[in-house]
Amino acid sequence: QVQLVESGGGLVQPGGSLRLSCVASGMILSINGMGWYRQAPGKQRELVATITSSFVTNYADSVKGRFTISRDNVKNTVHLQMNSLKPEDTAVYYCYANYRREIFWGQGTQVTVSS
Repeated sequence: QVQLVESGGGLVQPGGSLRLSCVASGMILSINGMGWYRQAPGKQRELVATITSSFVTNYADSVKGRFTISRDNVKNTVHLQMNSLKPEDTAVYYCYANYRREIFWGQGTQVTVSS
Protein backbone atom coordinates (compact mmCIF):
# COMPACT_ATOMS: atom_id res chain seq x y z
CA GLN A 1 0.00 0.00 0.00
CA VAL A 2 1.20 3.48 -0.88
CA GLN A 3 0.11 6.64 0.87
CA LEU A 4 0.54 9.97 -0.92
CA VAL A 5 0.45 13.35 0.77
CA GLU A 6 0.48 16.57 -1.24
CA SER A 7 1.43 20.03 -0.07
CA GLY A 8 2.13 23.46 -1.49
CA GLY A 9 -1.24 24.55 -2.82
CA GLY A 10 -2.74 27.94 -2.12
CA LEU A 11 -3.91 31.24 -3.53
CA VAL A 12 -1.69 33.08 -5.99
CA GLN A 13 -2.12 36.00 -8.34
CA PRO A 14 -2.00 35.52 -12.11
CA GLY A 15 1.59 35.34 -13.27
CA GLY A 16 2.73 33.99 -9.94
CA SER A 17 4.35 30.70 -9.00
CA LEU A 18 3.68 27.76 -6.73
CA ARG A 19 5.54 24.56 -6.03
CA LEU A 20 3.59 21.42 -5.23
CA SER A 21 5.17 18.48 -3.47
CA CYS A 22 4.01 14.91 -2.95
CA VAL A 23 5.58 12.39 -0.61
CA ALA A 24 4.92 8.68 -0.97
CA SER A 25 5.17 6.41 2.05
CA GLY A 26 4.55 2.78 2.82
CA MET A 27 6.33 -0.48 2.08
CA ILE A 28 7.78 0.84 -1.16
CA LEU A 29 10.63 -0.68 -3.09
CA SER A 30 10.47 1.42 -6.23
CA ILE A 31 7.72 3.47 -7.81
CA ASN A 32 7.23 3.49 -11.55
CA GLY A 33 5.38 6.50 -12.93
CA MET A 34 4.46 9.46 -10.80
CA GLY A 35 2.73 12.64 -11.69
CA TRP A 36 -0.03 15.14 -11.29
CA TYR A 37 -3.61 15.45 -12.46
CA ARG A 38 -6.01 18.28 -11.77
CA GLN A 39 -9.74 18.76 -11.61
CA ALA A 40 -11.50 22.07 -11.94
CA PRO A 41 -15.10 22.57 -10.78
CA GLY A 42 -17.52 20.99 -13.21
CA LYS A 43 -14.77 19.44 -15.29
CA GLN A 44 -13.19 16.02 -15.60
CA ARG A 45 -9.87 15.21 -14.04
CA GLU A 46 -7.09 15.89 -16.53
CA LEU A 47 -3.45 15.02 -16.80
CA VAL A 48 -0.99 17.77 -15.98
CA ALA A 49 2.44 16.13 -16.01
CA THR A 50 4.03 12.73 -15.54
CA ILE A 51 7.52 11.47 -14.92
CA THR A 52 8.88 7.94 -15.13
CA SER A 53 11.38 6.33 -12.79
CA SER A 54 14.03 7.13 -15.42
CA PHE A 55 12.96 10.78 -15.45
CA VAL A 56 11.19 10.86 -18.79
CA THR A 57 8.59 13.62 -18.58
CA ASN A 58 5.32 14.36 -20.31
CA TYR A 59 3.19 17.50 -20.08
CA ALA A 60 -0.25 18.60 -21.06
CA ASP A 61 -0.08 21.13 -23.88
CA SER A 62 -1.74 23.73 -21.68
CA VAL A 63 1.16 23.74 -19.20
CA LYS A 64 4.18 23.16 -21.44
CA GLY A 65 6.83 25.79 -20.89
CA ARG A 66 5.27 26.91 -17.61
CA PHE A 67 5.28 23.83 -15.37
CA THR A 68 8.19 21.55 -14.53
CA ILE A 69 7.87 18.12 -12.93
CA SER A 70 10.71 16.49 -11.02
CA ARG A 71 11.16 13.57 -8.66
CA ASP A 72 13.52 12.09 -6.14
CA ASN A 73 13.57 8.30 -6.30
CA VAL A 74 15.40 7.96 -2.99
CA LYS A 75 12.95 10.13 -1.07
CA ASN A 76 9.93 8.94 -3.10
CA THR A 77 8.85 12.48 -3.79
CA VAL A 78 7.52 14.27 -6.84
CA HIS A 79 7.32 18.01 -7.31
CA LEU A 80 5.52 20.32 -9.68
CA GLN A 81 6.96 23.79 -10.17
CA MET A 82 4.26 25.99 -11.62
CA ASN A 83 5.22 29.36 -13.10
CA SER A 84 3.27 32.00 -15.00
CA LEU A 85 0.06 30.74 -13.45
CA LYS A 86 -3.23 31.59 -15.09
CA PRO A 87 -6.77 31.67 -13.71
CA GLU A 88 -7.55 28.60 -15.79
CA ASP A 89 -4.97 26.67 -13.77
CA THR A 90 -7.32 26.88 -10.80
CA ALA A 91 -8.16 23.33 -9.72
CA VAL A 92 -7.57 20.65 -7.16
CA TYR A 93 -4.25 19.03 -7.98
CA TYR A 94 -3.83 15.32 -7.31
CA CYS A 95 -0.60 13.41 -7.06
CA TYR A 96 -0.52 9.83 -8.28
CA ALA A 97 1.90 6.95 -8.18
CA ASN A 98 2.00 3.79 -10.27
CA TYR A 99 3.32 1.05 -8.02
CA ARG A 100 3.26 -2.60 -9.02
CA ARG A 101 0.64 -1.85 -11.68
CA GLU A 102 -1.70 -0.23 -9.19
CA ILE A 103 -2.51 3.48 -9.17
CA PHE A 104 -2.54 5.34 -5.89
CA TRP A 105 -3.86 8.87 -5.38
CA GLY A 106 -3.25 11.63 -2.91
CA GLN A 107 -6.06 13.58 -1.28
CA GLY A 108 -5.52 16.63 -3.47
CA THR A 109 -4.39 20.18 -2.86
CA GLN A 110 -6.26 23.29 -3.96
CA VAL A 111 -4.59 25.78 -6.28
CA THR A 112 -6.44 29.03 -6.86
CA VAL A 113 -5.15 31.65 -9.30
CA SER A 114 -6.98 34.91 -8.83
CA SER A 115 -6.37 38.60 -8.42
